Amino acid sequence: MPDWSVSLHDSIHAIPATEWDACAGVDNPFVSHAFLSALEDSDSVRRETGWLPQHVSLHAPDGQLAATCPAYIKGHSWGEYVFDQGWARAFEAAGGRYYPKLQIAVPFTPAPGPRLLTRPDAPAETQAVMADALRQICHDTGLSSAHVTFCTERESNVLAERGWLPRLGLQYHWHNQNYACFDDFLETLSSRKRKAIRRERRDANAAGLSFHTLRGSDITPEDWQASYTFYQNTIDKKWGNAYLTPDFFPLLSERLQDRVVLMTARHEGTPVAAALNLLGGDTLYGRNWGCVGNWPFLHFELCYYRAIDFAIAHGLKRVEAGAQGEHKIQRGYLPALTHSAHWLENPSLRNGVGAFLQAERPAILAEAEALNVLSPYRQGET
Repeated sequence: MPDWSVSLHDSIHAIPATEWDACAGVDNPFVSHAFLSALEDSDSVRRETGWLPQHVSLHAPDGQLAATCPAYIKGHSWGEYVFDQGWARAFEAAGGRYYPKLQIAVPFTPAPGPRLLTRPDAPAETQAVMADALRQICHDTGLSSAHVTFCTERESNVLAERGWLPRLGLQYHWHNQNYACFDDFLETLSSRKRKAIRRERRDANAAGLSFHTLRGSDITPEDWQASYTFYQNTIDKKWGNAYLTPDFFPLLSERLQDRVVLMTARHEGTPVAAALNLLGGDTLYGRNWGCVGNWPFLHFELCYYRAIDFAIAHGLKRVEAGAQGEHKIQRGYLPALTHSAHWLENPSLRNGVGAFLQAERPAILAEAEALNVLSPYRQGET
């Protein structure tokens, strides 16, 4: 890559926000300077949590910043949602050292979006140059591998053309077919599924709860304090790690303002549940959820149905409700493919993982096809 220049930065603040966002664009909030800086400034992302910032900048031959990547040196494989622990165990059993590795991702966030962030006026070969630069970083620093997770399909194809190993995953997304209201959406479902959703919404709204959709400055410190309690409660139930600190949530609200959408439930004025969403250009992204107490169908109402209400009211194209959960299908969220790409320095490990991914790919496609059979939509509806 003659005349191109690559730099590594141990803080997002080393790259001016205006220059970073010129590459990131405005459609996906997770790759914005505001979101990534909130993670760092709240100490949610730091060396001690195994996420050491090492952001990549690529300058074109004319000296202009052409592309950036949100990148981290990882000492483990937690908080990624694209699982490679089996690769690590196999490599280490053979005497190799899998960690540390380079992760090009948004920490703790399985939301698809751009990862090779490229200025619109950058040279056409910029992403291919970045793909090679990431490989070179591994080679020069002794890292075992680089992983670009939840990237776009186009980015995955560019990386595959440069020798990276592509991988598919599955999520569940709801698509807005220009519905005027929630009942319009329900009319596209089979009678049985339509009745089930109406019953769930009826029971959730008959439990003595009040529901509130808050944005930006409408979200108070007390709302965030309660939300953090709910977040910790969810983490405890799943035996996970609470990476996000209490400071992260108000920082996020301050920096992303109206792009933060917090849906809450109260009982007799006391918060009992919250679902955090971020608003993109045409998509509502569901993120963290939690509650205290047992309330019928509250998770579905707050995380899925009210997200659909919001999307319809604001003319959004999609709701992406996060990773996992086949139960989302009967509620209108259909399987969607996600993409990642992986570079492994060791040729033997690369060949072994490549064979595994070649076998995994048709299985993922078959699973998506099989899950689509469970679609709640009437024949001919999408």
